[in-house]
Amino acid sequence: MATDGKMTMGVIVGNRGFFPDHLAKSGREEMLRVLQSAGMDVVALTPEQSKYGAVESREESRRCADLFKKNRDRIDGVIVTLPNFGEERAIADALRLADLRVPLLIQATPDDPKKMTIASRRDSFCGKMSACNNLRQYGIPYSITTLHTEAPDSPEFAKDLEWFAGVCRVVKGFRNLRVGAIGARPTAFNTVRYSEKILESQGISIETLDLSEVLGRIERMKDNDDAAQAKLATIKKYVDASGVPAPALLKMAKLGAVVDRWMADTEVAISAVQCWTSIEENLGVVPCTIMSMMSDSLLSSACEVDICGVLGMHALRLASGTPSALLDWNNNYGSDPNKAVCFHCSNLPKHFFRSVRMDFQEIIAGTVGKDNTFGTCVGLIKPEKMSFARFSTDDTAGKMRGYVGEGKFTDDPLNTFGGAGVVEIPQMQKLLHFICERGFEHHVAASLSTVARSVHEATARYLGWDMYWHEGLNQAC
Repeated sequence: MATDGKMTMGVIVGNRGFFPDHLAKSGREEMLRVLQSAGMDVVALTPEQSKYGAVESREESRRCADLFKKNRDRIDGVIVTLPNFGEERAIADALRLADLRVPLLIQATPDDPKKMTIASRRDSFCGKMSACNNLRQYGIPYSITTLHTEAPDSPEFAKDLEWFAGVCRVVKGFRNLRVGAIGARPTAFNTVRYSEKILESQGISIETLDLSEVLGRIERMKDNDDAAQAKLATIKKYVDASGVPAPALLKMAKLGAVVDRWMADTEVAISAVQCWTSIEENLGVVPCTIMSMMSDSLLSSACEVDICGVLGMHALRLASGTPSALLDWNNNYGSDPNKAVCFHCSNLPKHFFRSVRMDFQEIIAGTVGKDNTFGTCVGLIKPEKMSFARFSTDDTAGKMRGYVGEGKFTDDPLNTFGGAGVVEIPQMQKLLHFICERGFEHHVAASLSTVARSVHEATARYLGWDMYWHEGLNQAC
């Protein structure tokens, strides 16, 4: 799995003195070894800073908090490891004093039935409940492992660590996020309305750019502009464009160069672009390939100025470390109630396709003419596992809401244009009823990965959004 660079975990080792405290020493060493083997940096008290590098007293809590605060900008998440019962107050105090506001995972090491004497008994099974009870009293959100007790070097914890790393990436990636809205919402798409103020209350800022500014900058750009020529070379390398006229490719290159420069200047991380049909009528191409290239480079880009749609793409991208796409829940697939056709015109990233070529946009061509619609990425989606996500601003309730789930893209035959695939989702009719009953949009973000659990945990538990996990699993925050 790809990531956004090396992660750093803060580690708190729980200890309670009248339990075997040599377990705190060995437990700390084991957890640090596992995290470092997973390619993570660690911030934790050393044995010189506290007994065995664990946290038990008020003074040790303060030392741990001070250490975490010094490394605030580095720490992506915190893991509390309980090699014995642990001192629940000291753990909660350290977290309260540090006030990092990052995801928190509670792990407890299992007892060995053959080592249940006073010299070796852990009681972590029980201590985890006390730690969680205190964290709930303190109002500190936390995550728990799949099994109540898991050894740090177990396969179960390895899976949970990968899941938790995804949670941390999503939470961090939404902090002070800046999103580009390039152009106005197309008049015909009321479905992509959203509240900037609700997003701003979540730390998500929208930076707008009028299409007239984009078109003006393109008009003033010379054909031999270095940035445009570099983008043109990148386009030709990215996708087979042998059937596309050279003037159309140059227009796309200029569009890409203008957008790249604006995003860099305004520190925008992801974007949503007006397409239908201003760019076609006034520039003479579709922006699909440029958007596909951005998404494939992990700079997610959604069409029709669907800001909440690109947020879903961003969450899946952060959790998986791979490109994501925005699709329509578009068609039934025969009579199978658990299958549907997901489609867009398309700007899907190359990562999604079995094979891909550049072509013209067949739908819009009927209105503005074929010569004005070159630039789509056409092909079938690879048969792979998939995760999906949709976020929305609930303007009347003044909050964020959404849903996530998992399924798979199949290899079922499909003869259509654009970028499309057949998706199979268990109990899909239940999902479709939910979407329609709750008034969600027809767009959905997708990723060729299985990260719905990470996205749900990050958004529901740590961002505080009203989230539904399809199949009814873990819907409570």
